[in-house]
Amino acid sequence: MKEPIIDGNRITVPSNHEFLPTVDEFLEAILRQWNIDESIIADIAISVSELVNNAITHGNKLGLGKSVSVEVGRTNGEAQIAVSDQGKGFDLTEVDNPLDSDNLMKEVGRGIFIVRALMDSVKITVDDRGTTVVITKSIN
Repeated sequence: MKEPIIDGNRITVPSNHEFLPTVDEFLEAILRQWNIDESIIADIAISVSELVNNAITHGNKLGLGKSVSVEVGRTNGEAQIAVSDQGKGFDLTEVDNPLDSDNLMKEVGRGIFIVRALMDSVKITVDDRGTTVVITKSIN
């Protein structure tokens, strides 16, 4: 895959950071159609950007033949976004706590922490196809 593929409320991009702005534009366009407050759009966009970056870097390990997909949905007053990669997954218990004194000055390692702080729920599923992180945020 060399170019993004958009299918309704789903975008699939090559595992390359140059496509982060494309994902952001796609996501924000959908959220703005729903007349969501801009601060909520910003929280969701930051969270999705963190997750896509993690999927590219840590999940797919920058594998050129791999892709990341983002699917956006709305149900019961909540935005629900699923970010999926084609990596081998990870153990959340092995992710360093960014608030530990040894980690405070590190430039990386805050993505999941930020997403959990901004979203109402974060669910991580790992299977033989990769990792999917589903986030939800109240949009009412």
